[in-house]
Amino acid sequence: MTKHFVKGFLLGSLTTLGAVAGSIFAFKKTVIEPQEAYDNKIEENRRRANRKSHAAHQG
Repeated sequence: MTKHFVKGFLLGSLTTLGAVAGSIFAFKKTVIEPQEAYDNKIEENRRRANRKSHAAHQG
């Protein structure tokens, strides 16, 4: 009986850890990475506008 309990407990723990890891990975892919890409795009546009501004005022 103890053997079945330990086996079930370990299997349940591994399953729970797998579910948590999967949800964290999915959250990262759907929320974090798109936000980072958006921030990079905004930063690149800011740099491009800054270069254009400086180039327009060169003598």
